[in-house]
Amino acid sequence: MTDDGPSLDRSITPLIAAIAFGSRIFGRAVSRIRIEGAIDAIPHDGPVILAANHASNLDAVVIGSWLIPRLGRRIQWLGKKELFAWPLVGWAARNGGVHPVDRDAADVEAFRLARRILDDGQILFVFPEGTRSPDGTLQQARDGIALLAIRTGAPIVPIGIAGSHKVWPKGQRFPHPGGHVTVRIGVPFRPADLLPPDTDRRTAKGLTTTLIMGRIAALLPADQRGVYATTERGPAT
Repeated sequence: MTDDGPSLDRSITPLIAAIAFGSRIFGRAVSRIRIEGAIDAIPHDGPVILAANHASNLDAVVIGSWLIPRLGRRIQWLGKKELFAWPLVGWAARNGGVHPVDRDAADVEAFRLARRILDDGQILFVFPEGTRSPDGTLQQARDGIALLAIRTGAPIVPIGIAGSHKVWPKGQRFPHPGGHVTVRIGVPFRPADLLPPDTDRRTAKGLTTTLIMGRIAALLPADQRGVYATTERGPAT
């Protein structure tokens, strides 16, 4: 902890590498995982926002355990504080770059921490929906990711996670082994580059959210696109 908030260590410590390795073993034990798309296009330095749909507790396990070793960069996460009360999960979260967030409190502190992570030139992973989908389909996103993209100029990497809700549905204590999970990595983009000139702040926020979620929807099968099923989608990968 520093005077400005929690420490933002950017190194991949042996413990983080071990957690990622263990998570990969767990992921492979409960599902058949396939990673595809523009993974090599993810920037290897500077601030980056990874944004994915959220339908299962398996999502973060898959993303962290596969992307950290591939990118060679530590990923910073914001996670609900309740995670830290779970014995094994809490230990992994505390040591794996997850920062606790009180979902019942104002979003301002979470936003400040997220902004600080990006200002420090690191990778921030977010679930724009804010919570897991009850049925695997995209839910309405919150405004936080749009504000971060606008104020920091960090590139967004859209990620679509398909099938995780069938392996470990919301509300289930344990996963149902054997299902297929496909993670598709989209092309990085800056929403500001796609906005009309002289767009006012409120309109920019709404359009940015729609642009991001449209890119995520493009990476998902039609039956998981939910409220963004008819949203205009940019290039997927």
